Amino acid sequence: MNKSLSLRHFLLALAVVAVWGSNFVVIKLALGQMPPLLFATLRFCVVVVPMVFLIPRPAVPWRNLAAYGLLIGVGQFGLLFVAMNGHISPGLASLVIQVQVFFTIGLAMALAGETLQRVQWLALLLAASGLGVIVAHTDGSTTLLGLGLVLLAALSWAGGNLVSRAAGRINMVAYVVWSSLFAVPPLAVLSLWVEGWPALLAGLQHADGVAWAAVAWQAWGNSIFGYAAWGWLLSRYSAATITPMALLVPLFGMGCSAWWLGESLPPWKLGAAALVMAGLALNLLWPMLRQKLLKRPAP
Repeated sequence: MNKSLSLRHFLLALAVVAVWGSNFVVIKLALGQMPPLLFATLRFCVVVVPMVFLIPRPAVPWRNLAAYGLLIGVGQFGLLFVAMNGHISPGLASLVIQVQVFFTIGLAMALAGETLQRVQWLALLLAASGLGVIVAHTDGSTTLLGLGLVLLAALSWAGGNLVSRAAGRINMVAYVVWSSLFAVPPLAVLSLWVEGWPALLAGLQHADGVAWAAVAWQAWGNSIFGYAAWGWLLSRYSAATITPMALLVPLFGMGCSAWWLGESLPPWKLGAAALVMAGLALNLLWPMLRQKLLKRPAP
């Protein structure tokens, strides 16, 4: 397996994280024209059709697909879209959602008996300090409700991570497509119940090309292209080579939000981002660095 990325494959990985990061701006643009749960429903409808007729179902139990679809579709994206509908800025949402890394570790500790190393405790402390800075500066663009909803979305994402881990080595594109079957019905019911038929009808009638392009970007760019390209890269390079690129997602998220939507980046927000990113980087990169140090011959 290759250890160093070629320029072409580095640009492909960069394109994936750029899509995933800029996706938060796309979400915000779409929410200006349609209710959040309707947007989430349409997003997963476009993931399913027509791909479910073109890609064979992965060899995993239906209950696993259902659990993943509910956790990611309803839990992660449903809550994230509701939070971003006036309760948290896109840039901060792209940063806070990354604490799913620590939630994944916590759930693994609780369910599988995994232990937390001292370096991981330090990483968690750094990230928690960054969240504390955000809590201390909640304002009109970011509220405690929005922060709480994004944290719940991150927890749902972490649960989805453990469910997909239990599925084993599979084609993630097929897994995402088929699990999305279980995301559409509950999202549609919740949209009708919470947002109401008049709001749904108005959202569909008044959505312009930008809104429908956002739906397509969510489904085809974020899910189909993102997972397909990332999985393809992971099949050719070690995880240690590819996964650090994911640290760029919040940078693209905050940068695109500042550039496209004019989101301010005051010192406290940059400081919070630095703390959270330092925690994520330490948690991700320390095992790789430690392994290299252990392999270094003694003087």
